[in-house]
Amino acid sequence: MQRRHNLLQEAQKCGYDSLVAFTPENLYYMTGFWGEAVGILTQNDTTIVVPELESDRAKAESQDCIVQSSERGARLIPQVSSLLDKKGSPCTDCPDYATMKILLKDAPNVTHDTKPFLNTRMIKDNTEIRRLRQASRIIDGLFDTCTASIRPGRTELELQAILMSEAIKQNMFDTGYPSTLNPLIVASGPNSALPHAQPTRRKFRDGDMVTVDITLRYNGYISDATRTFGIGHISKKAKEVYDLVKESQMCGLKEAAPDVLCSTIDQTCRDVIDEAGYGEYFIHSTGHGIGLDVHESPTISKYSDYTLQDRMAVTVEPGIYIPKRFGVRIEDSIMIGGRQKSMHKFTKDLIII
Repeated sequence: MQRRHNLLQEAQKCGYDSLVAFTPENLYYMTGFWGEAVGILTQNDTTIVVPELESDRAKAESQDCIVQSSERGARLIPQVSSLLDKKGSPCTDCPDYATMKILLKDAPNVTHDTKPFLNTRMIKDNTEIRRLRQASRIIDGLFDTCTASIRPGRTELELQAILMSEAIKQNMFDTGYPSTLNPLIVASGPNSALPHAQPTRRKFRDGDMVTVDITLRYNGYISDATRTFGIGHISKKAKEVYDLVKESQMCGLKEAAPDVLCSTIDQTCRDVIDEAGYGEYFIHSTGHGIGLDVHESPTISKYSDYTLQDRMAVTVEPGIYIPKRFGVRIEDSIMIGGRQKSMHKFTKDLIII
């Protein structure tokens, strides 16, 4: 009920009086149900319009919602339109152009605007914080699995399979992020110079730096952390780069606090790397919000106009990537405000296996 209150308050700030959620993340946040459906939030009630095959599950899993069954696909949209106040000002997160056209035929007063959803979701409630912290604890355990499982001769894909098997046993699952074919990033040797490398059949070997980026979902909520390991005889340059990334990340973590500009966090991390002469090899932003999505507001970049607030969950993840040689990234998910900023306890010292 508090989430719905917050959503409506944010909607009113943006000039709307009701919200229509199509995406699973916003539907879940609004109703407690994750599935194929459309949620409608007004001042009076919350309704889920759902295909018949999802009806019983929606009734069981949603919280204090009216559940209406409908035909699947485009025929569901007129039923959604019929529930909207023709004199009101609803907004929707509908991500599909064709669906939006159908919706506008019967409800021309609907506006596509995701801001009320995303702005509300930036501030986490107690349940969300507990789930994010538990997800982070499980990821720390998976890094322990890395130290026991990384060895010369094992492939990137084999390590990914080991980690996912352990994750699933603990109720952690793939995020379904559309920009990758794999649930995790496991990148060794020259592959680690690619920030979003796909795991391959490449075998780990002596002298490798191995970057493991674990981004998984626990009870709906996503934690995201990265550690870079070494195998055997690591070059002096690799150790130098590792120490530099570690220093950059620690400076960024120290800076992250309520009322600090997100762009300041990015610049703090970037300054450390720039001053050491590696600025051209830090080729991505410093972080992003986490929650029901892998990447959500606020962004931590030099272009960001967000200011950190209490109960925001974000990542801090500087990196250096030397093409065709190796890369290093260190990342924590953190909670702004409170005593325990970083949600991860796994060491950031270089572990050489």
